[in-house]
Amino acid sequence: MWILIIIGGGISVLILAPLEISGYGEFDLIISSAIKAVVSIGLVITWIFILSKVKNWIFRSQLKV
Repeated sequence: MWILIIIGGGISVLILAPLEISGYGEFDLIISSAIKAVVSIGLVITWIFILSKVKNWIFRSQLKV
């Protein structure tokens, strides 16, 4: 489970780090940060949902044995 959490963090950094917004003058950094924050929260929620499904699948398979 910890490996999946670390992989999720690595994927998040690879996707979000190069994201840049330009053309809004002095608001570039604020808009870019806001978009990164919203995407990060969405990815965290999605990753928690995936990990809970994996956890449930593992526990179900262990109970059947």
